[in-house]
Order: sequence, then C-alpha cells, then structure tokens
Amino acid sequence: MRKSSWGFILSLGVSTPFVAWADAKSVAGVAPADPALQRFVQTVVDANPRVKAARAALEARRSDRDAASRPLYNPEINADYERTHETRFWVGLEYTVDWGGKGRAHSALAESERRLAETAVTLVRRGVAIDLLNGLAAHRAGVERDSLAARRQRLMYDFAELAQRRFETGDVSQVELDLARLASVEARINRATAAASLAGAKQAVRVFVPDLPPSQWPSLPSSLPDLPDGADVQSLIEALPEVIAAGRRADAAEALIELRRRERRPDPTLSLGGGSEAGDRLTVVELSIPLPLLNRFGDEVDAAAAERRGAQQAREDVARRARARLISATERYRLAQTAWEDWRKTGQASLERQQEQLRRLWKAGDIGTTDYLVHAGQTLDLRESALDLRETLWGAWLEWLSASGQVDAWIGLATDR
Repeated sequence: MRKSSWGFILSLGVSTPFVAWADAKSVAGVAPADPALQRFVQTVVDANPRVKAARAALEARRSDRDAASRPLYNPEINADYERTHETRFWVGLEYTVDWGGKGRAHSALAESERRLAETAVTLVRRGVAIDLLNGLAAHRAGVERDSLAARRQRLMYDFAELAQRRFETGDVSQVELDLARLASVEARINRATAAASLAGAKQAVRVFVPDLPPSQWPSLPSSLPDLPDGADVQSLIEALPEVIAAGRRADAAEALIELRRRERRPDPTLSLGGGSEAGDRLTVVELSIPLPLLNRFGDEVDAAAAERRGAQQAREDVARRARARLISATERYRLAQTAWEDWRKTGQASLERQQEQLRRLWKAGDIGTTDYLVHAGQTLDLRESALDLRETLWGAWLEWLSASGQVDAWIGLATDR
C-alpha cells in the first residue's frame, strides 16, 4: 500500500508558489495560491472545531491577562457595634499594600501565557490547513490511481476479448487465452482496490467539509517551482511557530521565576479606624507585616528556575529539530523534482510509444501473449510509479513549506491577534 503523502503538496502545487528565503516573516514577491484554493482553505480552517477551541483558549488567556493587570488586593472595611451598660462602636479601613510588586509579576506572567496561547492558535490553524491539504492531495492521487486502474481494466478486457477471437481462429493456445482472462480478472481486482482507496481519501476531506460534494472541492495543479537559492535558514527557523512557541514557554517560565521571587516579599497591611468607647473618641492606625521566619518560600523559586532551564533546553531542541527538518525537506524536494523532470522529458513520451508498439507487435504475431502481458504490465506499473513519484514530489514540496514556515503565508492564513 502506498503512502498518501502528497496532501502536503497540494497547497503548494496549486499555483506555482515561490517563497522568498531572505526573510521568514516576509513573503513579498511570492506568487500566492490560487484564490479559489485560498478561500476554500481559509473558510474551512476558520470553521474547524479545533481552531475554535484554540481561539477560545486564547480568549481565556486574554481575560486572565486583563484580570492580572488589576490591583492584587482590595480594601476591607470593618465595623463593630456593642451596647451593654455603655455603647461602643468602631469603623475601620484595612488595605494590604503590594509592596513586593506581585501584581506586576502576575500581569507579566499572564501576558506571557497569552502570547503562548496566541502562538498555539497559529499552530492549530496550520495543522488543520496541512491536514486538509493532505486530504485534498490524497483525493487527487486516488482519482488518478482509479483512472489508471480503469484504463488497465479496459485494456485487459479488450485484450481478453481479442485473445478469445484469436483462440477461435486458432491463432493463440488455450494457455494464452487463460493468461489473458486472468489478466483481465486481476485488472478488475486492482480497480476495486483503487476505488476503495479513493473512498478512504474522500473520507479524509469530508472530516473537514462533511456537506460539500467532491465536485466542489478545489482542484490541484501539477506544476511546482524550484526552491530559491541562498536561503537564510536561521531566519526561517526563528520565525517558525513551533520555535516561537518554545521560546514563549521559556519566557513564561522566566516570568514565573520573577513572580515566585516577589511572592517571598511580605506585604504590609495598613489599618485606619475610628470609633467611640464610653463616650471617648478613638482613632487607631495599625501596621502589620508578616514575618517569613518559618517558611521563606525559597523552594518555589528553585522549582521555577528548574522549569525555566527545562523550557530553554526544550526550545533549543525544537530549533535543532526544525533545522534538520528544513535541510532534509530541501534535499528531498530537489531530488524528487529532478527525477520528476527527467520523467516528464523522456519517460512519459517513451512509455506512450512503447504501449502502442506492444499492441501492434502482438496483433502481428511478433511476440507471444505471455510476453505481451509481461511488457504491458510493466508499462502500466511504470505509470503507477510515475504517480508515486509525483505524490512524493508534492509531499516534499508541502513538507518544505511547512518546515520553512511558509504554509500560512502562502495560503493566506493570518495570525490571530
């Protein structure tokens, strides 16, 4: 069973996109995807439940940030009234001062988490877009494989019919006739297998557009561009959403350290009150400060520091993996593109001539039925190998777009703000 990896290529192949390497954040001069494909992908992505869930999480983080920007403590009012043989009442106001700057640290941490959630939306949207493009590309591959299987079925059926007529005239033997019939049966089996694979490919797209028939799915072109030379690999890697997300996790860990440090600082509570007791007016000012004697909260700082170190190392690991992925994707695409161009220039035309010549030779009796079936089968297998090669090429192209961080820009997916 062949892999359907050309979903990747779909988004790229559609309109010969050309991505500029010089600046990962700039796509100036890039030929955009076909507008119909862009609208289709954008609409599907924006309506996807995974994307909506990520946006809801982002809204929650925005609310958390807004909440963290407000004062940490509220003032408290105290009142007391007592009446026995004499009347006593008291009214006071109490307020804890954020002396250590905990509120600012809370706000900084909440902002870091909001920015991380923002990047998560970008990652989810890109993931949904890639899954959708994979499905569309797999569908196209399935359609072409089904078409090739139908062609094989017709060819083998016609061959079996012709072999039957020649058997009746004594030109072929019973063994050769049986071979022709078996080849026809095998072709029908291949057609059924291809149709089943096509149904599975359709399912991958229907997950995203359950109510839209395949006839309304956007088409994919087969031409793909060369990769630009002189790539600024580091700029591309630094702009990748997964690398940015890893960096923002490290930023959030840094903000958590600062919060833990400020939480170690005790906040004083100031009380101001007044009242009357036994006819005497009272005014009291009180100041209370917690004494961190039994617990100095140093372990919390150490734990946060350890989390920061882990986040920094994770960020480095993500960047290294991204670099390796980009280099590998570049090499894979160029190799596949070279092979595909060779096929288009020489192999495709030669195959057409060979198939027609085989049929003439068999009709003329210059080759036997067994030889014809062997060579015809090889010809059809080579066509299927060409489909595999193009599928690999498309997969490599879309993989490069993903590895270089250009899928969103090419398909027109804007980052949520």
